[in-house]
Amino acid sequence: MVSLIIPDKWQQDAVNLLREGRDVVLQAPTGAGKTYVFELLYESLRGQAIYTVPTRALANDKLAEWRTRGWDVGISTGDVSENLGARVVVATLETQKGRFLRGEGPRLLVVDEYQLLADPTRGTNYELILSLAPPETQILLLSGSVANPEDIVTWFRRIGRSVELIVHRERPVRLEEIMLNDLPVQAPSTIHDYWPRMIAKALLADLGPLLIFAPRRNAAEELAQALLTVSTLDEPLAISQEQAMIAGEPLAKLLRHRIAYHHSGLSYAVRAGIIEPLAKRGQLSVVVATMGLAAGINFSMRSVLITGTHYMAGNVQKHVRPDELLQMFGRAGRRGLDEAGYALVTPDVPRLHEAYPLKLKRSEPLDWPSFIAIMDVAASRSEDPFVKAIDLSRRLFTSKMLTLGVERFYETGFRPCEIRVDRERGRFVKRHQIEMKNSMGRWQKQPPATQSTLGGLLVRTNQDAWRPALRDPASLSGVGFGVLCKCRLGNGVFEYGREVTIATVSEKRWAPVKWLRKLLRERYPLMPQKKFLTESEFKEKLLPIVASEIDGEFWNFGRRGSTISARFRFGHRAASGYLDEFGRLLADPVTQRSYPDICQACQFRPECESMELTMSPAFAWRQLGLIDKTGKPTRRGILFSFFNQGEGLAVAAALEEEEYPIEDLVFDLGNLRAGHRFALDESLYSGRLGAICRKTYARADYPGYLEMGVPLAYGAGASEVIRAIIEEGTPRNRLVNESLRHGDIERAITEWRSLLRQVMHAPDYDWERWRALKNASAQYVDSTQSAAQQPLPLLLPAQMKRYQPKYFLARNR
Repeated sequence: MVSLIIPDKWQQDAVNLLREGRDVVLQAPTGAGKTYVFELLYESLRGQAIYTVPTRALANDKLAEWRTRGWDVGISTGDVSENLGARVVVATLETQKGRFLRGEGPRLLVVDEYQLLADPTRGTNYELILSLAPPETQILLLSGSVANPEDIVTWFRRIGRSVELIVHRERPVRLEEIMLNDLPVQAPSTIHDYWPRMIAKALLADLGPLLIFAPRRNAAEELAQALLTVSTLDEPLAISQEQAMIAGEPLAKLLRHRIAYHHSGLSYAVRAGIIEPLAKRGQLSVVVATMGLAAGINFSMRSVLITGTHYMAGNVQKHVRPDELLQMFGRAGRRGLDEAGYALVTPDVPRLHEAYPLKLKRSEPLDWPSFIAIMDVAASRSEDPFVKAIDLSRRLFTSKMLTLGVERFYETGFRPCEIRVDRERGRFVKRHQIEMKNSMGRWQKQPPATQSTLGGLLVRTNQDAWRPALRDPASLSGVGFGVLCKCRLGNGVFEYGREVTIATVSEKRWAPVKWLRKLLRERYPLMPQKKFLTESEFKEKLLPIVASEIDGEFWNFGRRGSTISARFRFGHRAASGYLDEFGRLLADPVTQRSYPDICQACQFRPECESMELTMSPAFAWRQLGLIDKTGKPTRRGILFSFFNQGEGLAVAAALEEEEYPIEDLVFDLGNLRAGHRFALDESLYSGRLGAICRKTYARADYPGYLEMGVPLAYGAGASEVIRAIIEEGTPRNRLVNESLRHGDIERAITEWRSLLRQVMHAPDYDWERWRALKNASAQYVDSTQSAAQQPLPLLLPAQMKRYQPKYFLARNR
């Protein structure tokens, strides 16, 4: 017997519009049948359809469902690529960016849960792909939690697309709110804790099965364990020996009581292979899930309870948004099984009225890698890269004009300086050059100070004329000791020096004066101390000492009666000044600040001077070394464009470090998507890759791309765990601890392999180290495919404490 499902009118309207070649933005509650609109199109598809979902888990779920129907379906999720020429390919949207950057696209692009357009991390990719979709690609957007779908329609029409909005507000299963405290049933007296008592009341009131959202992994597990005392089921759930082995005994025991917890620490085999199928078949009474996985859960239960409004995302505490509440409550009510779904509440937890759709607005950062990629294509075609980037920015989802920071250069005319980046030009004009008045009274650019001698230095007079520094007694202020004297050089020329008394003479015997005798005793105790010396002895032995002490050059002797003095010149002493264009060294010339030469007569100088020096994308790209002054991407920029977010910055910086072995880098890439869980008590940003990033990018912060100089999802420690498993064959259960779970390790390997696959399939670039990294990535992608997908046997808590990554790795080095 074949069951016939007749589409609702809104579903038929959407299908008809798509068959007419229009784009469709479809707004309908969770479970209303949005996906069915696409399924109705399958037989009439005139080309390939790409159906995108937010998570790999949902992609695998759709793949299995549609293959069961006999459809021709492939999958592309970064870590897995299979049957990419199929009639339908289920994908995560990021995997499709490359083809859209090339101006290509499928016949139909379906974006499920398109509210991710506002996601601060992934939204830039969603926006870029929708902006770049060619006219021949139809678009179907699906969501149940967007407050302003009409703004999406306006955006599509602004960029020349033919689009219609379909809104259906009625839930297939009505949603009601029930206050748990007011239920007329009583929990058994043996149950003492608050939430177990509330959940027991819900089960006794026939409101199960229940989907409960808890803020953290440990909270989810602890609540599930506490519910063992609540279970009132007559028949335990029979699970196979294989399922029990994969799940581990603590979870297997819960499953037998029809209770489960669900979080990212569990392996994919446990989440998608055991818990989710059991929940979909209605064989579980209670599932306690973490809030972070709300968008990735693809099953509904009769009632939903949300136990808090905060949850941990990585190492950051986040508040549950109203649209996230809407998604969670939207899982209440099973179509075809329940007449109503129930939002279970208490006075202290979120209420149904607190859940409402999200008003979409674009996330703040632009998709820098895509812009750089577009600019590289333009440069290769001898087109202006900045013009292409501006054109792309005009196509983005925004109610206000986006600026790249080069617009003024192109809007108001050519600048003689040819500096295209507005902020860079503003800084240039404000970096006034200093001019000095030279020895001929003319203004010239002041050069850097030059080291020379006092003998070659000129100083200014009160009449603004110049004369040798040694003809000004002030030039010897603080130089040497003794009294000033004039050293006459002949022809009326003189310079100032210093004269100091050194000896008295009697009958051709020279006796050092008192200060000199004291100096000889204190500083030259090994020199024979003679009361009288001949003139030649004095000149040979004591005169050099006096010259050294005064730091002057001996000129001549002077005699007044029996007293002998020595005169010293100081022309050799070091001095600094500014060499003018006539070759004269000037001390302290008159100066003035002046605009750079090229700005002197520029008509745009006032505009450049008044420019606010705020950060702009183009200026950031220049600071990071991604483009040259014309907008042409550099080698670093080209590699950056091959990746998402800040990952390309890390890869480029590592490859620039010639001493960084590729065989180490290929594993260290595992840290780029690891987050905080692998760092343990070590620095989150440690490791060689982190250190190179922080050095290369000067610990800079660029929202959406770098934090303290490293990509946002970076987490030290994952590379060591991955290397231990892949290269050394370490059993993964030895690396598990209470904070690092099987699912974390599994996901780290999956993300690492996904990144290696991205490197492997990235465009070629003529650089030996880049090609070496591509080859190394290809080597590990295939060899780790099967290993990363193996189910992980769970350990008991006591065993977890024994084997910690830090302990194990240290022991095996």
